[in-house]
Order: sequence, then structure tokens, then C-alpha cells
Amino acid sequence: MGDSFSKKQNAKKKLLKKKLKAQRREERKTDNDKGKSFEDMIAYVDENGNLSDTPPDERKKTKINAEDINLDHDREERVETRKTGVVISYFDDKGFGFIKEDESGDNVFVHNKDVLKPLSERVKVSFKKEMSPKGFKATSVDVLD
Repeated sequence: MGDSFSKKQNAKKKLLKKKLKAQRREERKTDNDKGKSFEDMIAYVDENGNLSDTPPDERKKTKINAEDINLDHDREERVETRKTGVVISYFDDKGFGFIKEDESGDNVFVHNKDVLKPLSERVKVSFKKEMSPKGFKATSVDVLD
């Protein structure tokens, strides 16, 4: 008895898949990068930050003097300004509360370890605003008279 039509078709498909797989294997063998020298694999970064195959020209290198660098902007960013606000809620027994900032209207968390004088609700305060893992918090909180 002979093979059915579908069996012949399946056999043809299998044979075609095997041929394609063998062809791809041969292409990978010929196109691989194994055995390249170190000089062929190295890449350089030019003055604009782009990758290139050629090394940078040694004559074009410039020395940077400390006088050429302006560090004044860093000092300005480090100056902390005190913010003002009103204590909207403070739980003395729990030891924390929230301050509503005057400028932005944001609620800022405050903990009793960051308070210089005892707090109560609806008291005007000044504080430093710092970023914490959970959001902004108030530090160095002082009551304004």
C-alpha cells in the first residue's frame, strides 16, 4: 500500500526544515566573530561621545585647568532656603503631623524628632524641606512668633 497524500506532504515539510536548519548552521559558522584579534574588536570614543574604529588623535588632546572649571553653581545649589507653613494636623501622642507649605500648598510630613520646639495645630512654622524615600519631609522645624 502506498503513502497517503498528507504523509508525503509532511515528509516534504520535514525535509525542507532540515535543509533550512543546515543552511542556517553553515551561515552562522561562516559569519561568526570568533578568532578575531583584539585590535579588530576594540572601539574608541571620540570627543563628541560617538564610537569609532580609529583611535583619537593624541595631538588634539587639551588639558583642562582648574581655573577653567566654574564651581560656583554647585555652591548656590547647596544653600538651603527655609520654607514657611502652617501645621494643619499634629498628633502629639503619635509623634508626627503635617505642615501645609505656604508657597506651593503641599502637605509636608513632619516627625517629632525634627521639631525644635513643641508643636500644636494652626501654628506658623519655618522648616527645611528634604526628600525622603516616601516623599518630602520637614526638618529643623521651628515655631515662628
